Amino acid sequence: MVLTFDPFREFDRVAGQVFGTGTAIAGAATQAMPLDLYRSGDHYVLHCDLAGVDPGSVQVDVDRRVLTIRAKRSARTDDDVQWVRRERPTGTFERRIALGDGLDLDKIAATWQDGVLTLTIPLAEASKPRRIAITATDGRRHEVVEGSATPALTKS
Repeated sequence: MVLTFDPFREFDRVAGQVFGTGTAIAGAATQAMPLDLYRSGDHYVLHCDLAGVDPGSVQVDVDRRVLTIRAKRSARTDDDVQWVRRERPTGTFERRIALGDGLDLDKIAATWQDGVLTLTIPLAEASKPRRIAITATDGRRHEVVEGSATPALTKS
């Protein structure tokens, strides 16, 4: 038998229910999911940890440049279970991310592997670096490299 004592456990549980900080028990509030976000070449990659979530419950939407990820982890419903410790939150998880200009929202790809949702968000063609041709007044043609544009992602 395992016994643990945490004098702040009840305080954390109540604070989670009041403030929605993710420590609430059994889906009392919508909770956030941890994620990593980075740029790799001409696209952004977002990894969301969703261990124990049924991939069929995951929903990814884009509306007005806001990416929304929703997932649900169901509670264990065995009647003969006597909990010793219950720390994995259940219920609905949601994350919203504001997407900056210069991303190709029609080509976002999603994959699922080992409880991790991966989204690949490519740059729009208009945002990628390109060469601009400069024509001299005497008709000779010269090329110069113009700077690159980098779109921004902001977390909310």
